[in-house]
Amino acid sequence: MIYLSLFAISFLAATILPFSSELTLAGLIATSNYDNLLLLIVASFGNILGSVVNWALGFYSRTLTTRKWFPFKEAQIKGSSKWFSKFGKWSLLFAWVPVIGDPLTLAAGLFRVRFVEFVILVTIGKFSRYFLIYYFI
Repeated sequence: MIYLSLFAISFLAATILPFSSELTLAGLIATSNYDNLLLLIVASFGNILGSVVNWALGFYSRTLTTRKWFPFKEAQIKGSSKWFSKFGKWSLLFAWVPVIGDPLTLAAGLFRVRFVEFVILVTIGKFSRYFLIYYFI
């Protein structure tokens, strides 16, 4: 059950919702009651899948970004789009960074980054962050 909870928290942390998957992962690893490698994999997979949802939102909903209920604010989209325009798809290596990372994955969808490239770059960035937590705890 703890693995499912970690997956859900990691998934939701990749959206605009304010969850801290890093603290959750670190806490679970520190308790040493679980398979730490499996915790790393579950957290990474959940967070990457959450970013894929953001990419799909951007890719398929260009006309919905102005709607009031849309999860990202116009200022976030503009800031991430500016960052994305400046650094291109390589900026996705920083999709794990708080505040800009989640809208950055949405911008990747808006800018039609190829899905395979998106997944590879986001996976490298997000897995690396979790791996550092895994390694140093």
